Amino acid sequence: MKNLMKISTAALALSLGATSASAEGNLVLYHWFEYIPQELLDKFTAETGINVTMDTYDSNESMLASLKAGAIGTYDLAVPGDYMVKIMAGEGLLDTIADGELANKGNIAREWADPSFDRGRTHSIPYQWGSTSFAVNRDVYQGDINTTDILFNPPAELAGKINMLDSQGEVMAMASLHLGMEQCSNDRTQLKDLNAMLTAAKANWASFNSDTAKEVLVSGDAAVGQIYDGFSAKAREEGANVEYAFPVQGYVVWMDNVVLLKDAPNRENALKFMDFLLEPENIAAVSNYARYASGVNGVADFVDPELAKLPEGNPPVSAGAPVFIEVCNAETQAVYDKIWTNLKK
Repeated sequence: MKNLMKISTAALALSLGATSASAEGNLVLYHWFEYIPQELLDKFTAETGINVTMDTYDSNESMLASLKAGAIGTYDLAVPGDYMVKIMAGEGLLDTIADGELANKGNIAREWADPSFDRGRTHSIPYQWGSTSFAVNRDVYQGDINTTDILFNPPAELAGKINMLDSQGEVMAMASLHLGMEQCSNDRTQLKDLNAMLTAAKANWASFNSDTAKEVLVSGDAAVGQIYDGFSAKAREEGANVEYAFPVQGYVVWMDNVVLLKDAPNRENALKFMDFLLEPENIAAVSNYARYASGVNGVADFVDPELAKLPEGNPPVSAGAPVFIEVCNAETQAVYDKIWTNLKK
């Protein structure tokens, strides 16, 4: 309820300002929190004269809820994860980028040029990619951390000291890995086991927070945090003695993407910003700030060399297989939504 109230308020505020935001020389972004340096937005404004307004969200699901609640026509661009691009396209929330509208489209790395979630990149461009797992404070726990038991069946030292992401996709995918079941399973026995496991595990969790996932590790309020790899690296750089886990059961990988939204009030400016982000020097600035990898060719000369050495980006040979979050059919998704709603009560 708290998130829904926050979403509705943000959507209402921006809807009221939509008339002025659609004026020539403006761009309205809907973006993840702490995920783009202000200096890069200032550079875009200096080069183009386009003023950038940005609102933020803390999960793919909250972004989708906001857009469906009435924010379509307010924002020009959003930055959803891979699976969410497919969902948004299926619900008619994305505009189509015609051939030739992006001068720098050829800069997209070959492996990210035709992804399964957006064939031919008709709605999106790559932004950043990385993984989701969890980080453990080594001052609190010195045992083996490369197991999903840390989240779902933790040792006594960590019980009650765990922060989970407030993100249905990441939590449910990691839970499926823990149980060794397929994502989007419609097997009733497996779904009952999933629900029971999560309900029992919740007793060991202190919080659900995405926007403070790094801060609770740095402050010591949490000894374990489900977290994105770049946030783990930043937490360590800010003084937390944390180690990023690569569970033998597997972990989540993701690609965030910039999408052109349906009824974008500043469509031409949105395309200019997408082209701007496809320039290697500019997207490298995002990688240097956020500590993730990009999907653009030619960034090597601009990226901090230390990024290649981060332990979060170098899984050990013992790591389980990485998996993308899958998109379930409507019937199965309704069951997962119910499990998640009950978990958050």
